Amino acid sequence: MTGAGAGPFPVTLAVIGAGARGGAYARIARDLGARIVAVADPDPGARAALGRPAGATEFASWEALLGGDKLADAVVIATPDRLHLGPALAAAAKGYDILLEKPMAPTEAEARQIVEAVEAAGVIMAVCHVLRYTPYTRVVKELVDSGKLGRLVSVSHLEPVGWWHFAHSYVRGNWRREAESSSMLLAKSSHDLDWISHITGQAVKRIASFGSLMEFRPENKPVGAADRCVDCAVEAACPFSAPRIYGRFLGDPVGERWPLGVLARDPSPGAIEAALREGPYGRCVYNGDNDVVDHQVVALSLASGATVSFTVAAFTQLDFRKTRLFGARAYAEGDGRRVKIHDFLTNSETVIDAGLAGGASAADGHGGADDALIAAFLRAVTTRDRRQVLSGPRESLDTHRIVWTAERARVEGRVVDFVPSAPTPLHLVSRVPG
Repeated sequence: MTGAGAGPFPVTLAVIGAGARGGAYARIARDLGARIVAVADPDPGARAALGRPAGATEFASWEALLGGDKLADAVVIATPDRLHLGPALAAAAKGYDILLEKPMAPTEAEARQIVEAVEAAGVIMAVCHVLRYTPYTRVVKELVDSGKLGRLVSVSHLEPVGWWHFAHSYVRGNWRREAESSSMLLAKSSHDLDWISHITGQAVKRIASFGSLMEFRPENKPVGAADRCVDCAVEAACPFSAPRIYGRFLGDPVGERWPLGVLARDPSPGAIEAALREGPYGRCVYNGDNDVVDHQVVALSLASGATVSFTVAAFTQLDFRKTRLFGARAYAEGDGRRVKIHDFLTNSETVIDAGLAGGASAADGHGGADDALIAAFLRAVTTRDRRQVLSGPRESLDTHRIVWTAERARVEGRVVDFVPSAPTPLHLVSRVPG
């Protein structure tokens, strides 16, 4: 795969969902030569902010955008998690290539419908598993595939969500309640279980999982705490203080895109203060209207007998994922930026720097991964070569199924066997011109 800056790509795009992710993907695509011709969002301000600078036709709903003639080569679907099925099925039926934000859908049944519709229509679909596209991932994947570690025996992987990020998205934000979005594992860590499958290249055989909501509960609310941070007598002593968390991003161009852009379209001091007084992001984290887990462990047994332990936790700094790879001939430890390898035969150490660009957050483009993902999708649309996309629809379906199975194992308190789906039909693997 060539660099993210390759192009330009003369692709026309429609965008369904003009929020943070849809807007970010659209702007990257525009910078790579694509033209945004249509935008759908029920929020008139959001669709105007994205559509008017591009001269795009604006629609109040995805039904209106997809109900008429085909308007573009491809569509970005970045609606809320539970609203992916309808636009994905309609877009496939119209012949649009699809860039679908993760998770694919909240249930396996809906995800299967999407995959079957895409295969029946013969269109290209990429799920936004951005972690596959980082330079760091390429280094780790090449290391495992090279055999330098010897037989892979075990993997230990950590997703450090970040204490304030978790409070923002999973306690105060849109992903705080499973019934309204999805499990935290699906919303946040479908990336990681997909990444683990990509790196190991092995099928999963058995899954166990443990986790719960421990901290952000009403019984843990400090004595004297108010329902809103701006009214709270003990706010100064709380690490989850909304005024402290959001106040430090004012004046920071990256922080004003995210997370402040979620609180207010114009993240001025006055607008943020109003949001904390009136909106969900100023609520006490111990109010009790959230129910997703704040920590979870997933254990995987792979086809070779190798084991994987994955931990996702709220109580960390927001940072790149951390991974330890235990091979029979060498041990490797990675921090998202570089990989340190200790060779057992020579008792020597080597460090590989991945040359990462940017930080770990969505506002930073996931260390350059967002740019690389969009470039790969546009290249696939332009060349009709599906191999430019690093995970096909069925592969993405299976890594989502690992997440759903892990959740079932956690809720039911048992180890669950896992059976991979049927592979993608060979005639759908690639369409290389000529």
